[in-house]
Formats: sequence, structure tokens, C-alpha cells
Amino acid sequence: MLSSIRRIFRSKPDNDRTKAPEAPSPSEPPVRRAKSYFYSGIKILHSSQDDKIDIVFIHGLKGDCEKTWTAKTEVQPWPKVFLPLEVPDCRVLTYGYDAGVVESSKNRVSDHAHTLLTSLASHRQSDDAAERPIIFVCHSLGGLVCQDALVTAKQRPEAHLQKIFHLTRGIVFLGTPHHGSSLAKWGEMLSRSVGMMKQTNTEIVRLLTRDSEVLARIQDCFHTLIMARNKEEMNNIEITCFYEELPMKRIGVVVPKHSATLPGYISIGIHSDHARMTKFGSRSEPGFLAVCGELKRWVKKIEQQGPTESKSHQPGQVIETVPHYLIPYTSNPDFVGRFDVIESLKDQLGHSESMPRNKAHLRASLCGLGGVGKTQVALAYAYWLQEAHPEISVFWVHANSAERFSHSYAGIAEECHIPGYDESSGLDSLSIVKSWLESKDSGKWLIIIDNADDMQLFFPSGDGEKFSDYIPECAHGTTLVTTRNLQVGSRLTRGKRPIEVNKMDEDESVQLLIRGLQGIDEDPKDLLRLSSRLEFLPLALVQASAFIQENTITVNKYLELLEGSEKGLVDLLSEDFDAVGRDSATPRAVTETWILSFQQIQRQYPFATELLSLMSLFDRQSIPMDFLEFYTEEKKKEPSSAIQLVKALGVLKAFSFIIAEKRGDHNMHRLVQLVTRAWLNRNGTKNEFTNWALLAVSDAYPYGHFEDIPTCSAYLAHAYAVLNSDEVDSQTEKKSSDSETNGTDSEIEAKLVKASLRHRVGGFFWFQGRYAEAERIQRQAINTRTELLGAEHPETLIVMSDLAATLCHQGRWEEAEELEVHIMETRKRLQGDEHEKTLDAMNNLAFTISEQGRLEEAGELWGHVLEVRKRVLGEDHSDTILAMNNLAITLGGEEEKALQRRVIEARKRLLGEEHPDTLIAMGNLAMTLYRNGETWEAEELQVQVMEVSKRVLGEEHPDTLIAMTNLGRTWTLLGKLTADTKHLYPDVDMLCDAVALLVDCVRLRRQVLGEDHPDTQESCACLEECRAALNAEATEKNSQVEVQFAELPDKTEGSAV
Repeated sequence: MLSSIRRIFRSKPDNDRTKAPEAPSPSEPPVRRAKSYFYSGIKILHSSQDDKIDIVFIHGLKGDCEKTWTAKTEVQPWPKVFLPLEVPDCRVLTYGYDAGVVESSKNRVSDHAHTLLTSLASHRQSDDAAERPIIFVCHSLGGLVCQDALVTAKQRPEAHLQKIFHLTRGIVFLGTPHHGSSLAKWGEMLSRSVGMMKQTNTEIVRLLTRDSEVLARIQDCFHTLIMARNKEEMNNIEITCFYEELPMKRIGVVVPKHSATLPGYISIGIHSDHARMTKFGSRSEPGFLAVCGELKRWVKKIEQQGPTESKSHQPGQVIETVPHYLIPYTSNPDFVGRFDVIESLKDQLGHSESMPRNKAHLRASLCGLGGVGKTQVALAYAYWLQEAHPEISVFWVHANSAERFSHSYAGIAEECHIPGYDESSGLDSLSIVKSWLESKDSGKWLIIIDNADDMQLFFPSGDGEKFSDYIPECAHGTTLVTTRNLQVGSRLTRGKRPIEVNKMDEDESVQLLIRGLQGIDEDPKDLLRLSSRLEFLPLALVQASAFIQENTITVNKYLELLEGSEKGLVDLLSEDFDAVGRDSATPRAVTETWILSFQQIQRQYPFATELLSLMSLFDRQSIPMDFLEFYTEEKKKEPSSAIQLVKALGVLKAFSFIIAEKRGDHNMHRLVQLVTRAWLNRNGTKNEFTNWALLAVSDAYPYGHFEDIPTCSAYLAHAYAVLNSDEVDSQTEKKSSDSETNGTDSEIEAKLVKASLRHRVGGFFWFQGRYAEAERIQRQAINTRTELLGAEHPETLIVMSDLAATLCHQGRWEEAEELEVHIMETRKRLQGDEHEKTLDAMNNLAFTISEQGRLEEAGELWGHVLEVRKRVLGEDHSDTILAMNNLAITLGGEEEKALQRRVIEARKRLLGEEHPDTLIAMGNLAMTLYRNGETWEAEELQVQVMEVSKRVLGEEHPDTLIAMTNLGRTWTLLGKLTADTKHLYPDVDMLCDAVALLVDCVRLRRQVLGEDHPDTQESCACLEECRAALNAEATEKNSQVEVQFAELPDKTEGSAV
């Protein structure tokens, strides 16, 4: 038996230089290139007295109002030469503007759109043509300029500008990048190779990216405008989209079909590249015929319908408020699921059909871990609202910094033409926008405050500007907040509980991957495995899809990469990628997304960052408060430390980095754990927190006594986590190899702490009967303590004693005896014959000797131990009772039974009836009764021991298996003894019950101890004995049947034949 053990601790190379350009030869003066000019404004290409319709041509990026429409073989543009022949009675106009021709041009699309609008309206008024229908023909960027001009026309209060929108009857889009263009991606390369974009305005290039906020705004506002016009029963705007079918040399397809076309409208291909798709050299060219065909159809329809006035322009009628849609992202076609979250938003924001009309300002917040999809949910909600309630404006505010918040408000002021705001005036847009939104002039609206994570921004602790004061509050508006910080979300919504956006379910995750992989055929089981490996986190799944697509690998290959090292997984999570709905100023990769939050917490709540660092080095599930309290008390050492701990944990829970369990433990997201460790490596602090984690677990982990088994089990995963960390050992070994010492004092201490923890974990394994694991970890502890403390140090001898017990219970008695003799002799020499540790060594040696059948030798040792313990400790001491229990085994007869009953009563009184030591004493008494022929009394006691052992220790525990074997042996004997009276108890079959019990026991012992273990062999022998008895009984029964059959009369005797 193991004795109680006292716990101990606690510059660039030359060849990279750019050569200077050679000076021109004095005899050859430098050639001056002619400076190019462009025409700006409206220019008439064709007109007549009978014109009834205006057709306006708008060129694209780096284009020209005439050259864009002129073939190389022609002198004049086809809209001037060919078009009037096809559609007479139409005036042909062209609009020229500086689209990135000179470096000094900084005009944005909105500037060009406004110029187009005012120029066209003024020109038509001066020509007395203000009531003519309008058709636009737009190439590339010109289509976006046209769309933005129509949106502006609808929003402006001036009647002559609004007429441009109301009289527009058709638009031809030629290669217009409605969803972005490869020109943005390849702009830099093109400027070097063909010079196409050397002087391009960076504002316009940025517009052409897929995730451009301005592009998204233009598209959203334009399509909302079209839908609203249809509802007003005006003449619809005809739209046809033409797309390029050929790539440009060295560039490829500039505007792919999916970007050049609009859902629900006619799309036609032109067999040319992006630059030549507008240059027709004859009236027979297919492209010209297709474009003219659409124009002729529209002209005919306009002539048949006649002029139609909008309802909103009847004389004396008040013009209704025009809704605005300032959404920086296009709708995400890959968005899936989240129906419950969307429905909750509808209810909280009063947009549900069943909700009564709200009379107060309503707010809601979405809260969750970074990358869980809060912004995507808000984006989906914005587009749902736009479709379901087009009369409600939607405004989007970036709230990740004071600068971006202010910039978003300035954008609202500018786009909505709020009175009193002028960008050049320097007036504060925050107060102006808030006042306007709270006024009736703004109409109904929803404002989305995205990424509102910074508590100090909205609720500063000092005298800083309080941005929460600028969030409007009125009955005709609602506010939606997205945040990683639950505390911010709760305060911004006036204490309302945030809607938590959690990880996706299995179906949603698989659907998201299917959409992200864009038709790649993958096994759904592999997609589910990938989802599970990435913890069903949307951002990680989208990131994985992008990586798989870009590198043309399979899902299985990506899974193999994930299964690699921890660093490899973090590297994959650090890969950048493009995604709809991700702010360009916000990191896209999972790793950088979370590190941004880490840094924010570190600035405002440094102790919370420390706790997160510490927790990342435990197992991620069920992290006990004991560990965190230890660190807090050791690190803070002040009365308020408990309060600081609660507040720091509150911050981590608010950011969804940890989740609290009901019993007080905490869980950490697996990917958060890995990224936190990577952050510690990056900061050079991982070794420091690894040491703290080791100290915390070592301080809390108990030795494997019965009372501490639940704690040992709960803390085992954390013990493994800190013991398997290579940080302390690798650094210690590295430094030790450089010197002849064992390292610094702190390094020696860290090694000894690990040895102490291994010692206690080994004790837990021993108690559970996990002897192989116990031996492995005990030998590690012995090696460390021998190296650092010496082979005869008391702490080294303690672990040696545990190892000897482990060897004994594996049936390796000779190894165990040799080790125990060494321990006993060393203890005698160093501490004396009657020292308690010497007596422990004698007791353990006697136990090993008794297991080998040498009861007389064992009895002498136990007798000496009992005599000393009675004298020194008293008869009721647990160690004295243990000595009595052991000595009783060697006595026999009534003396043995009396001593064993005394031990049982003492253990019941001191330890409890179901304590493992009490059960052992009861089992010993039962075997004594069995040997003395008191079989029924033995059987009754053994049944009780086995049932309690199964419930308390588990079916596979070695003590339970001992109880099962002993009971099986007893049932076998009782089966033999009651064979003659078996007919009196037909429902009782001792031998069959014994066989079933022993078969189960043999199976478990083979599984737990192995085939060759002596205990397994003992159970096998008992099973064979039982089976032999059962076979003998069956043989005898068959013989009796044969005799009875022989004595039966012949069935035919006395019968008529």
C-alpha cells in the first residue's frame, strides 16, 4: 500500500542599386512630346430640328468623348456617322471628363457624376430640350458615373436636376464593372507594362476593387432607385448590359461577365476586348448591330408610350423624403444561415410585420468573437431591410476608431447634402449629422455602428470626447451595433442584452464551404471534418476556402496541413484573402483579427491580457478558478486582487475569448488558444507565462488519494498541458549544455516543480490502476530528482517508493523488492529504524514479500511495524490500523478474523463505509471467511464489496477486478456444494453466474493489466475451474437422463398392433 506523501512545493547589396539614367547627348536635344488635351463637358455629335430623344454617350477610364467611340480605320466616331442612319430623330451627345488623365486630377466619381448632371441639365434647358426622354450609352467607368448621376438627380431638391432622372428611359452598359474590375488588381503592373494607368487617379482605381465602399454605395443606391421608380408606376428604365468576350493582351479580361451584367436584365456579349468593344468600323459589325438593335427597340417603345410624368411631380404635391443607402459593401452571395439571429434583430428593431409601430428609439447589438460573422449578419440585415422596406434609409458607420467614425459621419453629411455641412468649412460633422438624423427631414432610417469594440471611444474614463453622445435617438430611427465587446454592446443599447452570434452549426458550415469553393466537388464528410477542425468559425472557413481555391488543392490536403504543427496551423490562419463585407482597414486573416483585439485589451485592461496569456497554456476546456486565483494572489499581492480577477475575466468574456461554465470554470476557443500562444511567441513572453502555468497547476494538483480523485481527474488535462510544454525544458537544456552546472536557480526550480507534479500525477495513475502510465511518469520524476537532489534525497526516495508499489502491482515482484530493500536500508541509515518513513518502507517491502507467498517473512516485518506504531502513534491511528490489517493476513484462524473485524470498524469510523481502504479490509475478511469454510458469509460480504467498488471506483479499477475474481471463486465453490440441492432453487444457478462474472473479469483484466499479468492469469484459472465444474455438472445430469430413459417402459408395450 502507498503511504501518504507530503507535498513539497510549491542593408541593400551593391548589385541592387538602381543605375542613374544616362544623360542625353549634347548634340541631340531632348524631344518634347506634344501635350494631350481632352474635351470636358457636353458635346453635340449630331442634331436635327426633328429630334425627340437625347442619346448621351459617356466614355470610361482614360477615355475620350470621341476617340473612345472611333475605330482605328475611321476618322469620326460611329455615334456621329452611323447611328443617325439607324435611329433618326435622336440627338446624339457625348460627355467628356478627366478620368485620371493628368496627375493633378483628383476628382472622384461623385464629382464627375455631379458635373455630368449639371452640365446635361443646363445644356438641355438652354436648347429648350429639357422635356426630352434620355438614353445613356456608357463604357466601363462611365456606367458608374451615369448611375451615380441618376442617384444624385433623384436626391437633389432642384426640379431641373430631378428631371434628368425622371426622363431617363434607357441605359446601355458596355463593360461596366458593377462589381469591380481586374484593372484595380493589375493597375500597378499595367502602369509598368503598357502605361495604361500611369496617371490614373488613385481614388478611381480604388473604386474598381471588389470591396470598394464607394462602388457598393453606387450599386445599392442605383438598384434601390430603380425599384422605387417601378413602385411609383413610372415608365421603367430599360437596361441592357454588354460584356467583352476577348481578353486584352498581357492583361486578360478586364471586366468579367459576372461583373459586367446585372441580374434580371438582358446581357449580350461583344466579340472584342475591353478597349475595342466600343469602336465599330462599319454598320455591319455584330457589335454595332446588337447595340443599335437595343436602341431602336427603346426608341420605338418611347415613341409609342409618349411622355409620362412622375406622381411625385404633380403641381403642388410635396416631394417625399428620398431614402439613402450608404452601405459600404455589396450583398454577399455566399451568406448562409443565421435565420434565428436575423429574426431576433427584426423583433428588437421593430421591423417585424407582427411588431406594433414603435414610439421610442430602438437599438440592438450583435456581439461575438472576432470572425464569427457579426458584420456579415448586419450586412444581410441591411439588404433585407432595403428590399422589405425601401422607404427606410440605411447608414453604415465604421466605429473602430475616432477618425473612421468621424469620416463615416462626414460621408453621410456629404451624400445626403445635409444643410449647413461643407467639407471645406471645417465644421464638425458629428453634431450636424446627429441633429439631421433626429429631425423629420431624414425620414425613417437604420444606422449600423460596425466594430464598436473600444469602450474608451464611446465611454471614456477621463475627459475625452464621448462618441456615444453622437448616436442619434428618435422614434423614426433605429440603431444596430456590432461589437466584440459585450460590455460596449450592452451600454450602447441602454442595458439591453446583446444578441450573441455564435459559431455556425454543421449544416451552415458545410453550406458556407460549398459556396466558397465555387463548385469544386468535395465529399460532404470532408467538408464537415474541415468545419469541425476550424471550430465552425465563419471567418476561418472563408479563409480556408480562399486558400484552397488559390492554391488549387483539395480539402483533404488542407486538412493534412492543419494536422501539422501548431505553428503551421497558425500560419494558415494568418493567410490574407479577399472577402465581401470585410473592411479594408480591418485585418482579414483570423490571426490578425484577434491580435488586434488582444492589443486593444492590453492597452485598456492589461491584467485581462495576462490572464488570457496564462489560460492559453492550460488545456482549453474547464480551466479552474484555482489556477487563476493562484496567479492573481501571487502576482498582485493586494487586498483588491479578487475584484481585479473578476473584472479581468469579465473583459475576456465580453470579447468572447472565454466562456464561463455554471460551476465557475472557463472554456477557451481552440483557435483563440493557438493564436494567443503565437502572440506570446511574437512578444517573447511565452516562457514567462509557461512557468506561471506550471506553478499554478503544481500548486493545485493533489496527490492521488481517494478524497482527491475528482480533483485529480478534473485537473489531469491541464497537468498534461504544462508537463508537455517544451518551453521550460528546452530553454533549460540549452543553457545547461553551455555550462557545467544544472542551470540558474529559476531553471532548477522549474525542473523540480515539474518533477513534483509528475510525482502527484503518478500517484493518481497508480490509484486508478493505470500502472504503465504511472511507471513512465514516476521514472521521469526520479530521473529529475536524482539529477538535481541526489539518489538518497528524501524526495527522491518518496518517488522510488511509489515506483516500487507500481512494479509490485504489475506482478514484477523481484524488481519491486530490490528497490524497496534499497529504500529501507537507506532510510535506516539516514533516519533510524523507528522513523515513520523507515516504517513505511518496511510495510511496503512486507507487502511485496507477501505477494510472493513468503508470509512468515512478511509477518516479522509487519509485527515490528505494528509494535512501533502502537507505541508511537496509538492504536487508533490510521497507520497503526494499516499495520493491523496487513499483519492479520499472516495470522490465520480466529485471531486473524478478530483483527480484521477490528480494522473494518476502525476504517468505517475514520474513513467511511465506502472508502477504498474500508472495502479492502472487508475483502480481506471475506477471503479469511472463505478459507475457514464460512462460504455464505464470505459471499454476502464479497457481493457488497464488488457492488460498492463498481460504483465508487469503476468497473475497470484493479480493486474492483479483485473483488469480481474473489466473488467468482466463491460462487464456483457454492455451485459445487449446492449441486445436489439445486432442484430446490431452480432460479439460482451459481456456476452459470460465476462463469458470466469471471468471463467479464478476464476480459477487463486483459484489457487493463495485459495477458501476462499474474492477476489476469489468476482470473483465467478461476474461470477454467468454474467451467470444469459446470461441465462436470452437465455430464452428470446427462448420465442421469440416460439412466432414467433406460428405465422407461417401451412405448409399444401393452398396445395393440
